[in-house]
Amino acid sequence: QVQLGESGGGLVQAGGSLRLSCVASGRTFSVYAMGWFRQAPGKEREFVAANSRSGSSTFSADSVKGRFTISRNNAKNTVYLQMNSLKPEDTAVYSCAAAMTNVENMVLMRPQEYDSWGQGTQVTVSS
Repeated sequence: QVQLGESGGGLVQAGGSLRLSCVASGRTFSVYAMGWFRQAPGKEREFVAANSRSGSSTFSADSVKGRFTISRNNAKNTVYLQMNSLKPEDTAVYSCAAAMTNVENMVLMRPQEYDSWGQGTQVTVSS
């Protein structure tokens, strides 16, 4: 199993930007499809964005499309979430997740499809 650790969260004003990073260790990173999820207090976990093993295929939730971008650097065992034009409703704990797959272009959007999770990083957007 791969171990995941997120960083880059914090407090930002509405309209600002943050870049989250998720570093993986323990296994070959390029065999994992990766995803970002978020959970706000009192709400269910929500899909944010995901990419395939090479990063060539990506998918984002409608709520963040055009504002958030997922990318990865397999040489650095890292997946990123660039968040621009942040809104107060983006406030949540953001977690990265990994799913081992032998399908090159697989992009996964459901939490139950992932088998490794990070601890999460808090993102707070003030109005």
